[in-house]
Amino acid sequence: MAQCVQSVQEFVQDSFVPMVAVLCSEEAERVTRKNNLNFAELLRPFCRLTSEGHIRDPNNQVQVVKNMRISVNNVATSPNIASAALSPAQRRLLNEVVLSSQPQEGTVASVITAGDYDLNFSDHSLKASLPWYSAWRDTLLEVSTSKHCTATTPWFEAYRENFLQSMPASDHEFLNHYLACLLVVSSTEAVPVEQFLKLSQEQHRIQHSGEYTNPKWFIPNTLKYYVLLHDMSEGDEQRADTVYEDMKQRYGSQGCYLLKMNSHTFSTEDDEQIPDPWSQYLHKNNLHSQVRNVVTVIDGSVAEGVSNNLGSHPLHLDPASSSGSLQALTALKKGARDPESVAGGAGSHGACLTLNDHDHIRQFIQEFTSRGLLPHIEKNIRQLNDQLISRKGLSRSLFTATKKWFGGGKAPEKSISEPKSTFGLLYPPEAPELQIRKMADLCFLVQHYELAYSCYHTAKKDFLSDQAMLYAAGALEMAAVSAFLQAGAPRPYPAHYMDTAIQTYRDVSKNMVLAERCALLSAEILKSQGKYSDAATLLIKMTSEDCDLRSALLLEQAAHCFINMRIPMVRKFAFHMILAGHRFSKAGQRRHALRCYCQAMQVYKERGWSLAEDHINFTIGRQSFTLRQPENAVVAFKQILTNDSRQTATQQGAFLREYLYVYKSVIGESEVSLPQLPLPCIHSSATRVYFGHERRLAEGEKQAATHVSLDQEYDQSLTDMWCHLEEQLVAAANRGIVPGNFQPTQCCLNSQTDNLRHPLAVVEEPIIVELTFRNPLKISMALSDLSLLWSFTASDSSPSTEESPAEVVTNEETLARGVGSLDVVIFICFDGKIARLRLLPHRTGQLNIVGVVYNLAEASPGEIAPSTDGQQTTDLMVVRGKQDLKIQGQRLNQTKEDKMSVQHGPDRRLDPIITPPMPLMEVFFLQFPTALLCGEIRKAYVEFCNVSSVALCGLRVASTHPEFFTFGSQATSPLTPLSPTSAENCSAYKTLAVGPQPGSVASEVLVSAADFSQHSSVMDIPIEGNTLQPGESTQMPLWLRGPDQEGVHEISFLFYYESKEKGNKISHRVLRHTVFICASRSLSVQASASRSSVPPHHSVDDTGSGGTLVFIDVENINTSESGVREFHIIQVSSSSQHWRLQKCINPAKDKDCKLTSRERAKLCFRATRCKPQQGRDPHPSIVSSSTPCGDFFFRCHRTLAPQRGDVASFRTSNSSKSPGVVSSEDQAANITNIVKKCNELDLNIIVIWKAYVVEDNKQLILEGQLHVALQAIGKEVTSVTPKEEAQEMVLLKFKSELPPPVALPSAELSQLIKTNLHYPETYTHPFVQDSLCLVPVTLNLSNCSLAQVDVIIDLRHKSTSPESLEVHGSFTWVGQSQYKLQLQPQEVLCLSLRACFLQAGVYNLNTPRVFAKPAKQAALGETSQQTASPALIIINNA
Repeated sequence: MAQCVQSVQEFVQDSFVPMVAVLCSEEAERVTRKNNLNFAELLRPFCRLTSEGHIRDPNNQVQVVKNMRISVNNVATSPNIASAALSPAQRRLLNEVVLSSQPQEGTVASVITAGDYDLNFSDHSLKASLPWYSAWRDTLLEVSTSKHCTATTPWFEAYRENFLQSMPASDHEFLNHYLACLLVVSSTEAVPVEQFLKLSQEQHRIQHSGEYTNPKWFIPNTLKYYVLLHDMSEGDEQRADTVYEDMKQRYGSQGCYLLKMNSHTFSTEDDEQIPDPWSQYLHKNNLHSQVRNVVTVIDGSVAEGVSNNLGSHPLHLDPASSSGSLQALTALKKGARDPESVAGGAGSHGACLTLNDHDHIRQFIQEFTSRGLLPHIEKNIRQLNDQLISRKGLSRSLFTATKKWFGGGKAPEKSISEPKSTFGLLYPPEAPELQIRKMADLCFLVQHYELAYSCYHTAKKDFLSDQAMLYAAGALEMAAVSAFLQAGAPRPYPAHYMDTAIQTYRDVSKNMVLAERCALLSAEILKSQGKYSDAATLLIKMTSEDCDLRSALLLEQAAHCFINMRIPMVRKFAFHMILAGHRFSKAGQRRHALRCYCQAMQVYKERGWSLAEDHINFTIGRQSFTLRQPENAVVAFKQILTNDSRQTATQQGAFLREYLYVYKSVIGESEVSLPQLPLPCIHSSATRVYFGHERRLAEGEKQAATHVSLDQEYDQSLTDMWCHLEEQLVAAANRGIVPGNFQPTQCCLNSQTDNLRHPLAVVEEPIIVELTFRNPLKISMALSDLSLLWSFTASDSSPSTEESPAEVVTNEETLARGVGSLDVVIFICFDGKIARLRLLPHRTGQLNIVGVVYNLAEASPGEIAPSTDGQQTTDLMVVRGKQDLKIQGQRLNQTKEDKMSVQHGPDRRLDPIITPPMPLMEVFFLQFPTALLCGEIRKAYVEFCNVSSVALCGLRVASTHPEFFTFGSQATSPLTPLSPTSAENCSAYKTLAVGPQPGSVASEVLVSAADFSQHSSVMDIPIEGNTLQPGESTQMPLWLRGPDQEGVHEISFLFYYESKEKGNKISHRVLRHTVFICASRSLSVQASASRSSVPPHHSVDDTGSGGTLVFIDVENINTSESGVREFHIIQVSSSSQHWRLQKCINPAKDKDCKLTSRERAKLCFRATRCKPQQGRDPHPSIVSSSTPCGDFFFRCHRTLAPQRGDVASFRTSNSSKSPGVVSSEDQAANITNIVKKCNELDLNIIVIWKAYVVEDNKQLILEGQLHVALQAIGKEVTSVTPKEEAQEMVLLKFKSELPPPVALPSAELSQLIKTNLHYPETYTHPFVQDSLCLVPVTLNLSNCSLAQVDVIIDLRHKSTSPESLEVHGSFTWVGQSQYKLQLQPQEVLCLSLRACFLQAGVYNLNTPRVFAKPAKQAALGETSQQTASPALIIINNA
């Protein structure tokens, strides 16, 4: 519990002291008033004896009286009877006593550690060590024994002292009755003796006339002590001595005293500093005089009406409270009298007294006590003892025996089972029971506690027997106190006596004053014995609704009891401190209430007790505001609003209104700087910054480039893709090298971008900052006039030096005057809102965005829906403030030190560098489709606009799908219509007006891939002069081709441009555009090639090769959902360095092939070798060697065969067309390559089609082209990409198996040699004349590979299959039956054979078996070669 200056024994002794009355003559009062004091006040600092006193008890034993103090008071008569409660004046006295005693400010705070709590008390610098359970007792012992320890609760001690002194005298006890009366007369009186006689008579009249119930006197024969007061400054000292001698003759030397005073002379030059011992008693004296002399007093609940607004219960918050409550408090506070302004009397005291006079007064008190008062008490004790002994012999014993005889029982001592009577008996003054009590009180006053306890115990029995409960309670109370004060503690402290007394006072006698005194005494005694729990329970029981001040003080002391227990009960301490603070506030003690709540806050803070924290902070805020501490109030309310509150919406609304009102009063006093606002919460890491103009939306048919906007979500994969495209563009602009200082362009910065460097912004281009707000409350709030707070350091001013640093410009003063830039934003509870604020820099330099300024108000329910006029209600509480934008960078994780500690790098997204002007380009697309058929060719237009004041150049574009579009080449592009509208019905292809000639030879055009586009994904945009001047715009055609695979395709374009003015910090700028194209299925093209069996001399090829047959299957796989009626195959073109489509050998000679849904057409072409040039189709109505057909072919050809090295130029020679060609000496090591080259074809097919579409009752013609690349003979290829099938799960093998030996596929080795038989189709022979028919047959052998081949021809093979025997007759070859030959690369050899027939018939000559293998490959065996189709010959008989 709170430590006290006095020990418990001293406190109890000083609570009951002998009372001495004072009656002064008018002249004596005049003499003492020279010192600004009356006579009682003059004696008060000297009323404690400095030496021991002695008395003899009835057994003639000497009793030592130590440290005795007497109480001297002026006689104040009052006709009022003693009441069971304090008067309003006494209540006001105690209120002001507590109010005037406050904690000292600026003292070292004491911190007591209790478990996990560090409790801060502001009046002692003692800190308990950890752990608390091992050092708690030592801490308390040090606190109690420390010489420098001051009272922790001086207001409680002051209250307790004044309460005990202001207690009204009661008839059931005599402790506060007057024992003696000092009659004071001045020596300047004409006849002092007469004045003494008058005063004596006045005292007798007051005591015995019965007119006055107060003051009360101890015994009828009151001690009268005559004091002659002599003023040394004006009186005759000799006369005073003469009068004093006469007094000694009259009253005896022990009944009078000559007190000389006022010896100080003001004529002396040296002004001696005399101490003022009266100052500490003056305030109490003035208050007591008010209590005793003022008849009409005001109610003691000063300012209670103000504090009652805080709620009727300490944990109840008024839901109906609003911002007007604090306004009402303010108004009421101004009109009411502030109880804290109460001060004591003014002026100096004892100015006419010297230190010798102080000693005279001290000696007077000593003489009066030792020679007058103590002998008087000793004499009365003896008289009372004798009377009691004489009376007790007969009457008392007879009375007791009679009561026992008739069944009177002994009342219980420890408790009262049932209240017998409300008041009990009233004893006459001469009753023997009261005489015993009177004797006990006298013994107690002179510290004879053993005899006092005996008498109290005896009186207690008598009172209980008589059912005089009030008297019995008093006896029980003093018996317990006497038992505690007995030296040596012969008996334990009877706490149950005190409990019985308190219960009787409170419940039976209804006297809370006496019950409170009893509780105060018992609590101090219990605390001294370490029984803090019992003391706390006792103090809590004494709280009631009749007196808020008493309840507050007792609850506070109970809280201190909880914290001082062996195991501190910290939460109970905090809870009862809150209850005490609530009662303090009801009693008008606002400072004490604030102190209690602040101490309780130490326990509840950051412990998860959110509702308790809200209540405490709310009360602290209101109390601080009423105490004119608005800064503390703002801090407290801020805690309520920033934490995640669990309060109801109504309660949160009350909190917010109170906060806004307090905040407005604070910022009203200081308009210099904007204060920090706690609401709403700003998610700093989610802040996004956008650099550049907001893009114009689509205008009519124009579709603007999407670029970057704040509406797009950040995607790391997309960012990497854009960065890769930008690297390609920068490399293309820098001769294929990416500069070392290259940094990708970041138009929008967020928490996931690289913010370690200062971003670069351009002058006169806006900077848009997106802030994410979060409302932690359940109520709506309104923000208005949002503006960014910035500071700027210009770089175009004079260079800064150390003496003259660069000037920093800020806009805080401008914003403080309420200049806003954004309309009202309404925040709904728990709804994150986004605000976008713009800055437009006009100068180059360093910009720092440091915060946001706005007006905050509670949104009324009617304002949640925005009003049409946009006006706010006038009664809305609006405050203007700011919040700083501090963004924490990403955690560093590079070095070992970074990983071992938590360090964050800088985040400079809000600190851009403003650079000089740069060009700014906008791109618009016209007639740009959103859906295409696979392979469909569509013509669109693109427009480039320079909207800046700087010329731009170096315009390029990169794309993730370079095969999707082309700008064409100027040499091969068709004429472009002047405007998109004039090109509505034009074909995208370049056509010729030459009519088709069936069966004619195809035309050939020699082209180069360099004529169409670059080989990389970067494309230069051909604008006139390669420069776009400021404000200029240009349009150009753009051909699009639908992707070959169906589905939705995301296609990204990145436009690159530079400034004509070099040397800027920004080297280039980019513009992003993303489109989504939905591709629908159109046609499926499947192509395959096989060797032709045409004899060499029938071939038109000069090389002797019979050519290749190309089979093309075209199927309509369109689902007709897009309105396509039919497809027309318009043209088939080929592209190759070595092959050309020579002739269509389709049986159907239709010039146009129509395909409806799910129909299939089969086309067959003969391809022959040609010189290094490009062959084209037999119907040259469409020039497929020009834009866009050639562009898309070359772009798709690069993606279809990216591994080929011959796409750079089609003018390369045979030797350099393929990196796979090797020399003859390396053939043994590269068999696979030989085989592949044997079957290599390298023929690209282009199928051009038209589709007829019905859309909106209109027939449209769509055009398109499909590509297939025939790389080898015998392999089928398709234009439709097959869907990837899910791979089957393979069992996991823990032991690796040996790889199988590499075996060349027999299908490829069987195509090394092409065979062809040349013979007459019919042969007539006269079998009658000659039975043997010999027919000459020529076997042509063609080496298809580029290496020497060993060939074995076996003519002994005969067909054994029954089918061949039935269909074909048997014959035999005559002559050499086996040949071993070696063919040079691509050599054609003719071998003459003879077939022998025995009879006429149809025979199959294709029976020779041909085996071949690469030469000089001994490890390989010969492989049987594929044979051609059956060679039938008809033998006729002549």
